[in-house]
Amino acid sequence: MKAYISIKFREDNSNKYCIQKISSALERNGFETVCIARDIENWGQVELSPEELMQRSFAAIESSDVFVVDLSEKGVGLGIEAGYAHAVKIPVVVIAKAGSDISTTLQGISQKLLFYETFDDLVQFFEVSMVPDVRQ
Repeated sequence: MKAYISIKFREDNSNKYCIQKISSALERNGFETVCIARDIENWGQVELSPEELMQRSFAAIESSDVFVVDLSEKGVGLGIEAGYAHAVKIPVVVIAKAGSDISTTLQGISQKLLFYETFDDLVQFFEVSMVPDVRQ
């Protein structure tokens, strides 16, 4: 099973820790993960044109079994990616730090929604709540 991780892009990679913790929680539950900032752009070492970035992102989404988007911080790109995943029938799972504001449109296309206090909450969520729905 492959999970695409979508999270607000930060040029300074200040959310690298978040990406690593989300990825780790998924991997502990048997998922292979892909995240464009980490795997394609190599934490900012590789620059892609906007067109190539979106082509590579869409290809990675299409090759995934589940789309996991962290909406603790909003971003236009996150909505574009989530909408694309939904359009190509990839299950959308929304996670966000407790207290985050999630739009009704994103709630409307998501199969699961979790507000987490700590990254440890994600390990159990991916094990107990999400995995049975996605793996069927």
